[in-house]
Amino acid sequence: MSATLTAGSTRVLGLIGRVSMYRLVLSSLGLLALIALVLSFAGLVVPEPLELVASAVVLALACAATDLVAQAVLRLPRRLESSLITAAILLFVLRPSVEPLGLAGLALAGIVASASKYLLVWRGRHIFNPAATGASVLTIMSIWAPDLGSSAWWVGSPWLAAPVIVLGVLLLLRTDKLPIVAVFWVVAMAVAFTRTTVQFQAAGFPVDVPSVLVQVAFSSPFLFLGAFMLSEPLTLPPRRTQQYLVAFVVAILAGWPLPVGEITLGQERALLIGNLLAFLLCLRAAVRLRVERRRDLTPTVRELTFHAARPFSFSPGQYLELDVPHRRPDARGTRREFSIASAPEDLPEVRIAFKDGSQSSYKRALAAVEPGSTLAVTGVWGDFVLPSRPTAPVLLVAAGIGVTPFVSQLRHLVATGQDRDVVLVYVVSQAAELAFRDDIAASGIPVVVYSRDEPHDLPVAWTWAGPDRVDAEGLLRAVPDIARRAAYVSGPPRLISALAPALAKAKSLTTDAFAGY
Repeated sequence: MSATLTAGSTRVLGLIGRVSMYRLVLSSLGLLALIALVLSFAGLVVPEPLELVASAVVLALACAATDLVAQAVLRLPRRLESSLITAAILLFVLRPSVEPLGLAGLALAGIVASASKYLLVWRGRHIFNPAATGASVLTIMSIWAPDLGSSAWWVGSPWLAAPVIVLGVLLLLRTDKLPIVAVFWVVAMAVAFTRTTVQFQAAGFPVDVPSVLVQVAFSSPFLFLGAFMLSEPLTLPPRRTQQYLVAFVVAILAGWPLPVGEITLGQERALLIGNLLAFLLCLRAAVRLRVERRRDLTPTVRELTFHAARPFSFSPGQYLELDVPHRRPDARGTRREFSIASAPEDLPEVRIAFKDGSQSSYKRALAAVEPGSTLAVTGVWGDFVLPSRPTAPVLLVAAGIGVTPFVSQLRHLVATGQDRDVVLVYVVSQAAELAFRDDIAASGIPVVVYSRDEPHDLPVAWTWAGPDRVDAEGLLRAVPDIARRAAYVSGPPRLISALAPALAKAKSLTTDAFAGY
């Protein structure tokens, strides 16, 4: 995130942060389907109630069966939630039906969508949005067999606009993709408005601007496309500027569909082109990591060191997603995000750190991983990187395990011989929880420590700010020249909120809020 969090945002992030993205997306889509069913009984949306129920059942069975077969053949963990998410998206994108051929077309789209996760892949990561792939194939098939159905995007209804916005914003807050999708919405709607205006004028009809704006905003598929499909992390590039570029391209293609033979370059084809662009911008690949060793950094913080099977690129401050398959995963699933503690220069060695104390199924599985085991990194993302200008003064504020991305950055500075004006404010519950002391001390930067008890034998240039909890006034006293510094904050949302008045004085602010796991 690039701005401070309000108290309300902090509570929302804390609440939704307890649920896996799979379950959060599935719950949102399930609630949206229930709302659509109620509206269907009232005659306010196009599909009939029986069409919705029958189509949902067929899509769920087709997607789940395809996934189960593929997972069994490839010996992959079963992910029923992923199957149901794909089916739910297709339900809103395709034309629901009770006719045998129509249901067959839905089943075909579901099979293609799920199969694409395993066939259209590059080193373990799928390239295209599965639902968009299935919908596109069905639309192309409809040229020769119209009764199979095609994409309809009936979700673009004014009656569904409000729930799509509310549920979509919740998801986007969780993934920090709201700015990206907001740009997509604005550009797509502006392009669609321009297109509609040009068509009306060419036909000699007057343009009712308010009416066209309302139609474009609330009777189009852009809201659903952006919130539930474009924002999918697996088909977005890792850097924020690249994500904006993809959103811009998809918005233009979706807002002004181009004819391709007997069909138009509609919403799902626009998204597929965006997926391809994202893939070309950064050839994502799953990376296998072999566990080399583990060690205790503090009474509650553990470090894992891996050996990467092959080189991969990342910038200091970015995070990776680590998959730890295990039986009976809890609501958060089998994947978690970890800031990388090592520098790019340390490769093939890769280090992460995590805090004990949680009884989640993931934490128990991670704690049980033995040296020699192999885990998969399923993605590297993030824009929590230092300014490119080496002379820019920087303030780093870390709370507990939030120091991890800064360790990567400081190790990189040492490895490359850079001498930057950096100050670190390090907040911990007690002095014994100061992790990575040697790595930080090797950088030679001044460090201000906040802890309830006074640390002993602090390295040179480290000072203890006292037992008081850090607040905005305390931060200003510790770093009086904050106005000339680019501030980076890594810690829980409540810390960012508490420091907001002081951080607002910084030259710029980049935050890496997390809700824990």
